[in-house]
Amino acid sequence: MATDYDTPRTRPEDEPANESLEAIRARTSTATQAPSIDLEDADTAEGIDLPGADLSHEELTVAVVPQQADEFTCASCFLVHHRSQLARRHSGLLYCTDCEG
Repeated sequence: MATDYDTPRTRPEDEPANESLEAIRARTSTATQAPSIDLEDADTAEGIDLPGADLSHEELTVAVVPQQADEFTCASCFLVHHRSQLARRHSGLLYCTDCEG
């Protein structure tokens, strides 16, 4: 369907044709303007972490996996890497490619 954008627009019937700016402002200021926010069930105040919030009562559960046989701990960054990331051995210490690069 083709639309002719040059034709004048018609006003809806509920909108007066010659309404003054003051009348529009008065009508919109007296009407309550509630913000429309789509909240899901998970979007509650409890789900929001504010910076500097006290989280001392929270408990964090993390599964700790021991270092595997094909992994090493870098002596510079102290991260566990795969053996393929090994760049250098010096005095019994192992260094990764990121720290040596």
